Amino acid sequence: MIRKARMSDVKSIQNLIAEFARKGDMLPRSLSDIYENLRDYFVFEEDGGTVIGSAAIHIMWEDLAEVRSLAVRDGSMRRGIGTQLVEACISEAIVLGITRVFALTYKPEFFERLGFRKVDKAELPHKIWSDCLKCAKFPDCDEIALVADFSGRLRV
Repeated sequence: MIRKARMSDVKSIQNLIAEFARKGDMLPRSLSDIYENLRDYFVFEEDGGTVIGSAAIHIMWEDLAEVRSLAVRDGSMRRGIGTQLVEACISEAIVLGITRVFALTYKPEFFERLGFRKVDKAELPHKIWSDCLKCAKFPDCDEIALVADFSGRLRV
């Protein structure tokens, strides 16, 4: 089941993200960062109440948001959980009137299947100046930038 994250989910979210960060597949997130941005997060909870997936939709600008921290526990992949989490993020962006959603990833094929297209990171100046400058990988980031335009799906 997908739902908005709650305070009691923060440590589970951080542990999921940390699993992938240790492998170099994503950047780590501190507890402080997750608490401060908890409203951005969705989780996928199994029947027993265990959080096995998370993703966040982070607003960058008036027409731009980022899907970030997408993580699904090893052993639970290939069940559509990641797709459902990204779709929840996109739905929230659309409801908020945000027309473009992007992701930085090492798995571009996953996002391409969801309608994202590869772009040059220079097309994302708000991301570069707000987050990337603080990253240890800057300016040699090897993640792939993808953007999806949902302006045709906006609900008023």
